[in-house]
Amino acid sequence: MKAHRTRRQFLARTATSAFGFFLSTRHGFATAAAANEELNLALVGVGGRGEWFLGALPGMRTRFAALCDTHAYRLNRAGEKFPEAKRYRDFRRMLEESADRLDGVVVATPDHSHAVISARAMRAGKPVFCEKPLTRTISETRALRELAASTQVATQMGNQGTSSDPFRRSVEIVQSGVLGEIREVLTWNESGGGGPHPRPTTSEAVPEDLDWDVWLGPAAARPYHREWANWHRWRDFATGQLGNWAVHSANLAFKAFRLDEFWKGTSAELPEGCHFRVAAKVSEVLADTFPTWELIEFSAPRRRNQPAFAMIWCNGRAPGGRERIEERLGRKLDWGDAGERKWNDHAGLLIVGTRGMLHSTGHNMTFSLLPEADFQDLLGPPRSLPRSPGHEREWLDAIRGGASACSNFADYGSLLTEWLLLGNVATQTEGAIEYDPRAGRVVNNESANRLCKALYREGWTL
Repeated sequence: MKAHRTRRQFLARTATSAFGFFLSTRHGFATAAAANEELNLALVGVGGRGEWFLGALPGMRTRFAALCDTHAYRLNRAGEKFPEAKRYRDFRRMLEESADRLDGVVVATPDHSHAVISARAMRAGKPVFCEKPLTRTISETRALRELAASTQVATQMGNQGTSSDPFRRSVEIVQSGVLGEIREVLTWNESGGGGPHPRPTTSEAVPEDLDWDVWLGPAAARPYHREWANWHRWRDFATGQLGNWAVHSANLAFKAFRLDEFWKGTSAELPEGCHFRVAAKVSEVLADTFPTWELIEFSAPRRRNQPAFAMIWCNGRAPGGRERIEERLGRKLDWGDAGERKWNDHAGLLIVGTRGMLHSTGHNMTFSLLPEADFQDLLGPPRSLPRSPGHEREWLDAIRGGASACSNFADYGSLLTEWLLLGNVATQTEGAIEYDPRAGRVVNNESANRLCKALYREGWTL
């Protein structure tokens, strides 16, 4: 019988929850005994995003054996909910004293300490789940990738959309050629950066509940000031909206266009000089903070079986950026001032082909095919990617002996992060940069190449 589905049925199916299906293509299932075992986890960073893990993970056959935070108030508040968990202010001490009790470590701290915590846990033989972005700098992505490959522990970066059924269906649709020849890829976030802001020149008393030295971690030493606590503002501690949002929104493009091949492909697939090119236009060039707006073009040359690739990242109210997206969509973006006025379009991705477009929301967890009339009766390509039980569950299953998680450090999460962090290098650089992903260096600008490296204060290393 010839299968037939309406567009409504097709899109309803693609919108299946991320907590979907195991497929027979999963390789290496956990044993029955391991599958029923409760895992002992440590959570480093119990405020902010960490609060979500405190609520979600105990429902996944896990318990918290250790909690760690540099803020005593947050730590004690979380500890009251989990009195069996040992409490630590310093993750180094936690791993020294409690490593034997732990089956895995979850990292939910500010960006600048992701790499040092993850690396120390992996060296202790512990599986690691690290919230996005995986690292603050490019050199750190490469270090964690090498560690993940050598230690073989289960890893996962927290870009949860990767595990959703709509994300994987979107990838299958783009790769099937349904949209025709791809002419344009646009991804955006309305927020922009904080713009110019002076560095604090005075000091304040360190709050009684804060271990300032451990909070600083590998960052350059400085006296405490409350301005530093607004850490998303500063390049010393954060990655801007490329780390906050592009790691979600641009994820689909990275996967669908197989950009991971630039690290993994053979010499026959990747000829000599097969580099990424990244060029940025910004509101202002800033060494300490992030520009008010940025337009960044990420491009890659043709490969043996893949056409050339180009994507525009529009962050903030960049001149002409919103208008360009709205022209392609054929409607106004809901940035709180149009449509439902609910900021539904504050972030997103648009892939424009000769036969149609795919519009995905900020986390790549829902999508639509445009123009709608052209895809009403689309059956869609067959499934080619395994489905997921959920992002955190993938990692827990991998700990129990299952397949590697989809955004693991060795094969995917570090590569996506490395690619996007090139944008932060480009926003501080005059002219376009060319980056060799195999060598891990900018080949046409030595000052830009130095920005790829993490500089740690004395006593802190990977």
